[in-house]
Amino acid sequence: MRDKINQIINTNQFHMFMIAFIIFIILFIVGIISLRYSVEGEGNMPFYLSKISVISMVEGTDVDDKTNKWNLSVNQNNDIYLYIKKNLNYKDTEIIESVKLDNFIIKQGTKVGEIKLLKPDGTSESLIFKNSSENEVENIEYIGSSDSSIKELKIANQGGLVIFRYAINNIGNYISNDDAEISHSELLKKLSINNDDLKFKVSFDVYINLNSGKTYKSNIDLELPVNDVVDQGTQSVEYNNLEDIVFKRI
Repeated sequence: MRDKINQIINTNQFHMFMIAFIIFIILFIVGIISLRYSVEGEGNMPFYLSKISVISMVEGTDVDDKTNKWNLSVNQNNDIYLYIKKNLNYKDTEIIESVKLDNFIIKQGTKVGEIKLLKPDGTSESLIFKNSSENEVENIEYIGSSDSSIKELKIANQGGLVIFRYAINNIGNYISNDDAEISHSELLKKLSINNDDLKFKVSFDVYINLNSGKTYKSNIDLELPVNDVVDQGTQSVEYNNLEDIVFKRI
């Protein structure tokens, strides 16, 4: 019996079978690891996205009109805040070189107005954002620095805020000679706009680039505006459970 076993073991077919079996096991293990990585992403990043905040509001901009008492161009603004936080359990020292937002895609558009991506305004002292053509962009990059500066598109190199705006411009004009005062939060109702008219979906990529040369990437989906901005006016939401947002090293 032993002689037969030794005879089988010494054959080329057995050696080829064992090699094929070992390769299969290796590929199987690699496949499991790859599948787990694709689902869970990086388990111990030096910096991570800790929270997303969205503030949705209504804005009316005065239009030069000598005929009517009120002529307001109505926009709906969505200010998005990404909180990049340092991982205190990460042993090595890393420095943020930049945080870039790119590949913005409108998955579902609105029924009214024009959707615009805006960076913070660098000229106004009192406003973070201004819905002007000069601030319209296709991507946004915050450079790592010793101090944060939203208007200069700088993020502290040990973590901080990244802010941008998605606006629905030129929804319509509210013209009136009867109103004594106008509340901007009621402008959409006055134009007979409902929440379904405004809803749109957007996706974009977030890149956390480090000085060491490491880059981590994730994709984020948002539905805007949040809650009932038509009837309730300014609305806000904080997303703290971000388990579905997976960062991978590239």
